Amino acid sequence: MKTVTTTLNVKGMACAACSANLERNISKAEGVIKAAVNLTTEKLTVEYDPEQTGVEQFIEIVDRLGFSVEQKELKEITIPVEGMN
Repeated sequence: MKTVTTTLNVKGMACAACSANLERNISKAEGVIKAAVNLTTEKLTVEYDPEQTGVEQFIEIVDRLGFSVEQKELKEITIPVEGMN
């Protein structure tokens, strides 16, 4: 089984009970191997089987519990490097 680890930025957690509730609900999702919430950094890290579940399901669970996932826009940056041979 191939597993994937994803980290999401979660907003709206105010206390340890909030983060424990989120961690417990994500852990129950089919295909989740391990879920961990860091209240201080507002991050949810999930290890899962991508054939059984995915990020979309985690976002739905986060939303259902009253929190939100902050999705940062990815940007491509090109940095010219000179002097390499």
